[in-house]
Amino acid sequence: MDPDDHVCLCFHVSQRKIVNFCRRERPPVISQISQCLGAGTGCGWCVPFLKKLHEQVMAGELDPDLPVSPAEYARRRAVYRKTGQRT
Repeated sequence: MDPDDHVCLCFHVSQRKIVNFCRRERPPVISQISQCLGAGTGCGWCVPFLKKLHEQVMAGELDPDLPVSPAEYARRRAVYRKTGQRT
């Protein structure tokens, strides 16, 4: 994903905003990322991805990233919304 691609599709929160929030606020638990424009509080699809970004930032990685294209991410979310199953 690129930094300006949305991780939280419900609330249109970009990877850049989430990473900057984590760097600035240093939330000790991922649930506090919800303070970043409500990320993770809609359908719940993005929560594992928020966790991954949080772990990367807390580990000091310089370029946190999610190894999935925006199109694939959206496709997998659509499946999740229909079936409740993560693919």
